[in-house]
Amino acid sequence: MSHAAVIGTGVIGAGWVARLLAQGHDVIAWDPGADAERKLRESVDTAWPSLEKIGLVAGASKERLRFASSLAEACEGACFIQENAPERESMKVDLLAEISRAAPEDALIGSSTSGFKPSVLQQKMVAPERFVVSHPFNPVYLLPLVEVVGGEQTAADTVERAMAFFRDIGMHPLHVRNEIDGHLSDRLLEAVWREILHLVNDGVATTGELDQAITHGPGLRWAFMGTNLTYHLAGGETGMRHMLEQFGPALKLPWTKLEAPELNDQLIDRMVEGTQAQAGDQSIRELETLRDNCLVRIMEALGEFETGAGRVLAEHRKRHGIPSSD
Repeated sequence: MSHAAVIGTGVIGAGWVARLLAQGHDVIAWDPGADAERKLRESVDTAWPSLEKIGLVAGASKERLRFASSLAEACEGACFIQENAPERESMKVDLLAEISRAAPEDALIGSSTSGFKPSVLQQKMVAPERFVVSHPFNPVYLLPLVEVVGGEQTAADTVERAMAFFRDIGMHPLHVRNEIDGHLSDRLLEAVWREILHLVNDGVATTGELDQAITHGPGLRWAFMGTNLTYHLAGGETGMRHMLEQFGPALKLPWTKLEAPELNDQLIDRMVEGTQAQAGDQSIRELETLRDNCLVRIMEALGEFETGAGRVLAEHRKRHGIPSSD
């Protein structure tokens, strides 16, 4: 490929830039925001130590990043283009149409949208068959999951090309076979998030207590088994069938409230005060570094057992001849 283009360089876009650079690609980025280039380069600098720990591909360099003066300049000659605009449907539809006009005919075009269906986003595009939703997770440069969703006009080989490309840059592409608002992961995350808002809104628990309820228990299991296999084990020797027979009746109890509460000033204040108390005197950059260090160690630990995200990392290192950090 000649280069990858990243359109929109906020948190998610900057994460894509860092991952692509670490995988040895030339990257041209564009964002209309004030001081966008400085912010992007600072984000890449913050990500780079963690990327060095998990291993850089031969030729990887921060110097292979260039910031374009226009969207057309960024897209010209690109083989892969990732759009990361704010989550506003009309903005994304128009932006993707503009990208499609500026991109080479055979360029693979992806969108980081966390919720919109690809059939909606590709409606104004030129050659919409080369478009997929490619929804990553923050931090994009470390977490391997990317949900790949094709739309009504997406060609089958485009999905295959996208899956192959994402595997090559150390990701775990999950083909979402059916278009659905929110794809898969965000629908699961949204259910937990809404319940958190209710518990804080009702004064049942603080943000810190609710995070501990995940990090010290189910979150550890989720890292390598997810929810369904974990519950399969909860059924003992007979597995999921016994688990559902034993605990299924509890599903009729009013334990959860999936409809979100009204986001009023009081709830916003509680969420802000709670998370500020959790952060203490740590800055966002310091918390990002802590998060990244923990993620690297967790993935390496899981790699020893060839499971979860650790297996993706171990296989990527082997494929590209990258030594472990031990």
